Amino acid sequence: MPVTDQDNALPITIRSVTKTYGDVYALDEVDLDVQSGEFLTLLGPSGSGKTTLLMVLAGFTRPDHGSVLFGESEVIRMPPHKREVGMVFQNYALFPHMTVAGNIGFPLRLRGIDKKTARERVENALGTVQLGGYGDRRIDQLSGGQMQRVALARAIVFEPRILLMDEPLSALDKKLREHMQIELRHLHEKLGMTTVYVTHDQREALTMSDRVAVINDGKLMQLDSPRQIYDQPASTFVANFIGESTLLPVDHRNGQVSYAGNPIDIKGSESKNGSFLMLRPERLILLSSNNDSAYNTFQGKVKDIVYQGESFLLYVTLIDGTDVAVRSVSQKDLIAAVPEVNSQIVLGLHPDETVLIPDDNE
Repeated sequence: MPVTDQDNALPITIRSVTKTYGDVYALDEVDLDVQSGEFLTLLGPSGSGKTTLLMVLAGFTRPDHGSVLFGESEVIRMPPHKREVGMVFQNYALFPHMTVAGNIGFPLRLRGIDKKTARERVENALGTVQLGGYGDRRIDQLSGGQMQRVALARAIVFEPRILLMDEPLSALDKKLREHMQIELRHLHEKLGMTTVYVTHDQREALTMSDRVAVINDGKLMQLDSPRQIYDQPASTFVANFIGESTLLPVDHRNGQVSYAGNPIDIKGSESKNGSFLMLRPERLILLSSNNDSAYNTFQGKVKDIVYQGESFLLYVTLIDGTDVAVRSVSQKDLIAAVPEVNSQIVLGLHPDETVLIPDDNE
């Protein structure tokens, strides 16, 4: 049976890791600590440096300088095959001429594990990923989801203490992808190994992770829990990249924050010194008047209404010309109350959900 508790997992310590390609910094003095048994996701747009950092951990990319410790061992000059990490690639990298069992058992054969023990480990790994009885099948007989499970079984069969995954769900359709996100999370809880996962999908990162490391232009922008990343983004980049948001510039005078001349009450923000007010579509509600003192209010006109199945979006133009979105679930009574296009409306944002974001350029 593969690793089943966090006592066998290893922490990862990354210090000042830098990698350049010509004048471009793929990684720029990255410092990051991954805790033993943690599921940490590296999240960022294409070209942000997240996959480069994963390849540094795997040993396939050597940085220009910096340090990477697995536990107390420096691995920066250690070749990939000696790092003893499990790896799941984006394209799975399965051998088409081998059976499922042959693919899963390949790491064991490389390590000289005897055939009897290898067979037992392969069967255990197949059971762990819910593919019992699939050992004799060819790779071309599998669905995308089954191939993903085989790749995962191959990565864990030799009981690594660290598991690295590079966008392993990107080739799956939406429904299967969401199902596999939950399965991978449950599998991680069962195995307990330290896991570093790369994705550009914000919802995937929030769903699966203990913590999320947001990376952009080779820099670590924020490292926090999924809820903290979403509710309290540390910069305008993170606020715009994670979920949907509109950022409104605010004024600070005599200890009072205001937008478009109207005072803003802030209770939920950890900092009241930010330059922008963050509006999330699901945090805004429709009010019957501008006199509801329990909310920060914003006047505007309905620009468009978009039905999206489980929810609908109102696009509203505020009095200063800024367009914001308001999302609501598609319940019958709420749909009946949706105002018409060009209607004048009032939006409300509760002070507990009123958050200011620092300017990235400050």
